[in-house]
Amino acid sequence: MSAQQRLEQLNRLKAQGQLGGGQKAIDAQHSRGKLTARERIALLLDPGSFEEIDALATHRASEFGLADRKPLGDSVVTGYGRVDGRLIYVFSQDFTVFGGSLSEVAGEKIIKVMNLAMKNGAPIVGINDGGGARIQEGVASLRAYGEIFTLNTLASGVVPQISVIMGPTAGGGVYSPAITDFIFMTHNSFMYITGPDVVRAVTGEELTHDELGGPQVHAHRSGVAHFAIESEEACLAEVRRLLSFLPANNMEDPPIADPGDDPDRRSDDLLEMVPEEATRPYDVRDVIDRIVDNGDFLEVHAGWAQNIVVGFARFDGRPVGIIGNNPAHLAGSLDIDASRKAARFVRFCDCFNIPLVTLTDVTGFLPGPNQESGGIITHGAKLLFAYAEATVPKVAIVLRKSYGGAYLVMSSKHLRGDVNYAWPISEAAVTGADAAVNILNRDEIRAAENPDARRRELVDEYKERFANPYAAAARGFLDDVIDPAETRIKIIRALEMLQNKVDSNPPKKHGNIPL
Repeated sequence: MSAQQRLEQLNRLKAQGQLGGGQKAIDAQHSRGKLTARERIALLLDPGSFEEIDALATHRASEFGLADRKPLGDSVVTGYGRVDGRLIYVFSQDFTVFGGSLSEVAGEKIIKVMNLAMKNGAPIVGINDGGGARIQEGVASLRAYGEIFTLNTLASGVVPQISVIMGPTAGGGVYSPAITDFIFMTHNSFMYITGPDVVRAVTGEELTHDELGGPQVHAHRSGVAHFAIESEEACLAEVRRLLSFLPANNMEDPPIADPGDDPDRRSDDLLEMVPEEATRPYDVRDVIDRIVDNGDFLEVHAGWAQNIVVGFARFDGRPVGIIGNNPAHLAGSLDIDASRKAARFVRFCDCFNIPLVTLTDVTGFLPGPNQESGGIITHGAKLLFAYAEATVPKVAIVLRKSYGGAYLVMSSKHLRGDVNYAWPISEAAVTGADAAVNILNRDEIRAAENPDARRRELVDEYKERFANPYAAAARGFLDDVIDPAETRIKIIRALEMLQNKVDSNPPKKHGNIPL
């Protein structure tokens, strides 16, 4: 065979591999409203940048009729490319080949690109659309999953890992995404350990795939998914947007962008935006919108634990992670889910050198028997642990109130906060005025001729003495009390001052966060 013939043979093989499971299977994929593995990669990466790896790999199994079915590339497309010119590794399960099930060879392909991502210090994006381990291969496919899980764990905190769920992800297949940093789900995807048939057999409940593990379940109730986005095109665009905030690896700083916004811009409407009365709600997203560059805020876990808001933004072009209590939900109190949500986000930012900006307006930890029996002590401690452990720059602003243990947990000076500001309407105390007077002046109120009137007088006196930020500022627990209109300016200057911050934790294998 001549060189020209060999080249023609190679081109035929490549063209065959491009078809995956064949045109009929591709048409079926499209009829379900789903893109193919290669179409998804083309949307994710910069045009023309994809370089495929192991395009000619085939499975080795021969049982159950597999000997005569050996599609090139098997059930996953792997390789590398660019997003906004930056190196990214990617794998995309191909549902047109054996339903995207994981074979030994498919697992080896994924493992290869994960190893390359770690060696070269670049993010890995996995697009999931498959039926779990390939049953025909037995334990060989399980071995592949186990090694993927191990690499997910070793890569954690080294390179960003993003999972995109665009179809079925079940059984062992859900654990790799669960270890990664962020999970995106589209409208036609689902994740669960056991499917509807098993649930019916065990519990008698009749549930659909969506009811058991669809995007609404995981984005609003379980917290498994960080993003739920209707279309595949919009979802992949958001993955690209998320990557724009992140460094390539844990040894680099996040990329600085052209801010396109004045670093000295005031926000004069902030003083009226946050009600002075501590019991009146407002949405902290409105504050975030006013202070970040161009109002551009990528919220993470937007549908889950809405009493706390977390996400990425920029200040004068510098990416930051924002954590803010949200009085529009549960008065901004910290409960089990909010503590878990914020703790994981803080730790991600700390892994990848992303400064933290905290906006505090919190009444405390949510009381009640459900919270206590659910382990609020342990879950609340996760957030304490995360903030205390973090060595990135930490800037915090008390917007209105900061009570009790929640005062401590929200990036206070006592958890190694670097710069702590407060607005003039704010207060930091063990508890609010009403509760404090009920405890401290109980006997006096009972003995008064008019207990209600005396109680109101004592509450007013307590507020006058303690419902302000100046006692905390006098002790250095706050670095300054600032004009709310200058919040953006103060944050930018603090971040500039802290850009070369060096901090560390005692030498150890790792801490034992209260899981």
